[in-house]
Amino acid sequence: MASGWSLTTFRARDCSHKPLTCVPGKNSESNPLNRTSSMQRKILIMGLPGAGKTTLAAALAPLLNAVVFNADAVRANLSRDLGFGHQDRVEHARRMGWMCDRVVEAGGTVIADFICPTPETRTAFGEAFMIWVDRIETGRFEDTNRMFVAPEHIDLHVTAGGAAEFWAERALAQLRPAFDPQKPTALFIGRYQPFHPGHQRLIEEGLRRVGQVCVAVRDTHGIDAKNPLPFFAVKQRIEAALSAHAGRFVVIALPNITNVFYGRDVGYSVERIVLDEATEEISATRLRRLAANPADPKR
Repeated sequence: MASGWSLTTFRARDCSHKPLTCVPGKNSESNPLNRTSSMQRKILIMGLPGAGKTTLAAALAPLLNAVVFNADAVRANLSRDLGFGHQDRVEHARRMGWMCDRVVEAGGTVIADFICPTPETRTAFGEAFMIWVDRIETGRFEDTNRMFVAPEHIDLHVTAGGAAEFWAERALAQLRPAFDPQKPTALFIGRYQPFHPGHQRLIEEGLRRVGQVCVAVRDTHGIDAKNPLPFFAVKQRIEAALSAHAGRFVVIALPNITNVFYGRDVGYSVERIVLDEATEEISATRLRRLAANPADPKR
């Protein structure tokens, strides 16, 4: 197929201990933090036929460990009932968007590679990180050329210069920015034995408030029955749970910290975040018991 390609530390002076209550629902899909995270995992590569969409998708997908839905393949396997009139294209976009949303809900990253020629088709597809591959003046299908409307709002505009790998790296830099150790950062210290949704909710609240976080895991593996997991097993679980926030967190190992001291005017605040009642009730002890003995009547 022809293509258009050529080869935190809190910066506050107060060090008082202040419990801060997290309002339930703050981390729902209505929260801009989660909306942005979802958009960074649902990616639309659109443009005229033959512009190089599929080539770019193939270069970008391994960098993001992403699933790719190619519109032609979806038509051939799931949308054989649809033609190429505008209403059928809108329905095709809706189906593509629905499939992508399921991948995002499962914690994955997905790339949709298809023309998406009009504002109506893009609305039907839904919110996404939009890449417009704008490398050719006209495509090979006249009806598509006549129908195509250039998008008004895009996240990355791919023009004629540069190879697919160049633009894939540009997209990666926007979608997965590198962790910046000099930015304000929230610190969370814990054993995370195991890391569970309550921990995740707490850290996401820190992300919402500060922008990025450092998750410091105490080295307590094997000291007693409450600490069955080694650091790398804990780290793996944390990174999987927070994958939507890649580039905004780092996981490090700590000695078995039991005391935290500070002097006067140290430049950061120490706070407790109080979550909603249901989240606060999540028990790592119960999860450890289930993992060790699923038949335990005390579960």
